[in-house]
Amino acid sequence: MTSLLTRPDSARAAAARPRPLVLIATLGGALAALGPLVVLLAAGVIGWFVTDAGVHGAPRDGMRMGALAWLAGHGSGLTVMGARITLVPLGITAVAAWSTWRLGHRVGDSVSGHGPDADRISDGERDLTVPIAIGTFFAGYAVVAVVVATLAAGSAVDPSVPRVLGWTLLLTAAVAAPAIAVGSGRAAIWAALVPAAVRAGAVVAGAVLRSLLLVSGLLFLVALGLSFGDAATMTSSLHPSPSEAGLYALVNAAFLPNAVLCAGSWLLGPGFAVGGATLVSPGAVVLGPLPVVPLLAALPAAGTPPGWVGALMLLPPVVAAVAAHRALRTRPLTWDRIALAGCGGGLAAGVGFAVLASLAGGAAGPGRMRFVGPFVPDVLVHAMTACGVGALLGASVLALPAWRAARARSDEPAPAPTTAPTTAPED
Repeated sequence: MTSLLTRPDSARAAAARPRPLVLIATLGGALAALGPLVVLLAAGVIGWFVTDAGVHGAPRDGMRMGALAWLAGHGSGLTVMGARITLVPLGITAVAAWSTWRLGHRVGDSVSGHGPDADRISDGERDLTVPIAIGTFFAGYAVVAVVVATLAAGSAVDPSVPRVLGWTLLLTAAVAAPAIAVGSGRAAIWAALVPAAVRAGAVVAGAVLRSLLLVSGLLFLVALGLSFGDAATMTSSLHPSPSEAGLYALVNAAFLPNAVLCAGSWLLGPGFAVGGATLVSPGAVVLGPLPVVPLLAALPAAGTPPGWVGALMLLPPVVAAVAAHRALRTRPLTWDRIALAGCGGGLAAGVGFAVLASLAGGAAGPGRMRFVGPFVPDVLVHAMTACGVGALLGASVLALPAWRAARARSDEPAPAPTTAPTTAPED
């Protein structure tokens, strides 16, 4: 009877044994890719049915469109009527990044028992748990990507497998790797070895970048809301049915992050292009014939914008200053480290925004639509300047009192040394 109530030593040892690292990470990578893919395949079948009630083609045609959308979100590019389209729907990419983070974190948690413990890692013992997990996670994701690209390829559409693998590598390095490190607990161990000023700078960079993206998104939504009538007119000109209008809205939503990054580039000053020989910036707006896309209704009117529009360019440094101040106000750092963390974090946020802006552009069609997106080199310079200066000003509000306090402590006279009383020697 006792043997039935207690777990045998063999079962207890099997439960405590770490799960196989390579298998768990490979399955995690495959599932991270399959999650958004299955959703898009289902959406493709639904779209095939609601557009023509299933009269033309077969369900596999809808699934193929869903697979092509998944590949486009991974930078594959598409060929439509002989024209190469490389504009990436970053909304699909964002969903893939979310799936990658969730599965990467779970993989990290599952393999946390592998390798040396925290004390041995702190003593400098080599730990390859996270690198092996990242490599095998990428392998699982890449296998799914190659299989999907091979099955979806055809005479009319030719997705680029090297580009898909490149974006898969980018997702793995930028999203899966940190998720695995955090889930396994290694990130906390490694962060303890990093100087406090560097950790604070990383926090500032994240806060400034998130705030800039949030303000850019609000700016775009306000502009789209003010032009909602024009967007509705564009949609109605296509005469879609209610179900088709819903699908059309989802397609536009897939490019919403691209529009937000273009709005941020406009806010920083350089602006962006919506075709050859076009410019959308706070100083000038030059447009030409545009496709019927409701998101483009948010574009300002051609010509020279009003003078007050230029004042909006003050928003990025102000936002950076507020974000840096909020990120550093609870950190016990000396005044010089506060200034260093603020300036360095702001510069890093500017670089991060420019990297994201570089992903938002590409070819949207033939002819003059071969370039749509931000002017990345100019965005890089303006973003680093605005975010760096703004974050430094926000940090200076905290650094100045800390400097005064340190100077006051250094000016205080040192206490006089106390000496023990001496007694005369007895004769």
